[in-house]
Amino acid sequence: MPPSSTQQKASSIAQDPRWQLVLQRSTAADGHFVYAVRTTGIYCRASCPSRLPKPENVVFFADGHTARAAGFRPCLRCTPDQASPQQRQADLITQACQHISVLDGAPSLQVLASEAGMSPYHFHRLFKKTTGLTPRAYAMAIRHQKLQQKLATANSITDAIYDAGYQSSSSFYAESTQRLGMTPRNFRAGGSQVSIRFAIAPCSLGAILVAQSQLGICAILLGDDPAILLQQLQDQFPKADLQGDEQAFEQQMAAVIALIDNPRLGLELPLDIRGTAFQQRVWQALRDIPPGQTMSYAELAAKIGQPSAVRAVARACAANTLAVAIPCHRVIRQNGELSGYRWGLARKQALLKREENN
Repeated sequence: MPPSSTQQKASSIAQDPRWQLVLQRSTAADGHFVYAVRTTGIYCRASCPSRLPKPENVVFFADGHTARAAGFRPCLRCTPDQASPQQRQADLITQACQHISVLDGAPSLQVLASEAGMSPYHFHRLFKKTTGLTPRAYAMAIRHQKLQQKLATANSITDAIYDAGYQSSSSFYAESTQRLGMTPRNFRAGGSQVSIRFAIAPCSLGAILVAQSQLGICAILLGDDPAILLQQLQDQFPKADLQGDEQAFEQQMAAVIALIDNPRLGLELPLDIRGTAFQQRVWQALRDIPPGQTMSYAELAAKIGQPSAVRAVARACAANTLAVAIPCHRVIRQNGELSGYRWGLARKQALLKREENN
């Protein structure tokens, strides 16, 4: 017997990617669409906690306006026409980040919490959950970002220190090497006199280059041509002293290759992660995605408290130079399809398959 119209409707909805988000009660999907239920005349946001309807009774709309025009009314439980609680919290954290970004120094936790209308404890907890950093660490990352810009243009290192918001040169020098990965003078000179050890070897995904600074692993690059990988490392550290040292680098290389073969193992080696404050927030959120799971760019943007920054999140993923250690391969499109990957879609697919099978 041919399927009935009810069965056809149910099958059509079940295959719609939006239905999967409803089943997951995805907060990241809130604001992207609403679903209405024919039997109740009500429309809801994707994360509505109410009992799930039968798929054959569901119809999707782009927003509440089109749902109301079709004769549906908003759910009183999830209030789909208002910002979700998660969105309101994300907006408050975004405002706090913007406040921190324009200040010369770091505002007190009490001030930030008061502006957000929260207790210091709750604000600190929510800020770290949203951004991956504490308010103090975020303020330090912003100050470091300003310093990098000032070092390139200021008349002197001292001018750059104070222009970036440091209250004294002593407070700056206490953290300078850790933050810059080198002395301020060498950073100003483009990384000259800084030694970076590296090795290139074959792996199951082609060629791999692993590089290490005095702070930790600073590059994991994948490709087909070792010469191109070396050129990429030189472009990343144009004035550093690059030292090929395969024998002394054997243990680090073995650990990274093991990670490539089984991403679930994790990497115990220290990482030298260099990026803007925004990039570091994205990269920290990537490291929080468990092996075997994926996340869309929209979900990742919502996770760091900036749901409208989907494109910026995608650019931060593309800027990652620590393949697999910072698992940008776990980010996919909203519809579940694979998206771009710095080291090729075939490698991304292989890594995801390995995580599923191990």
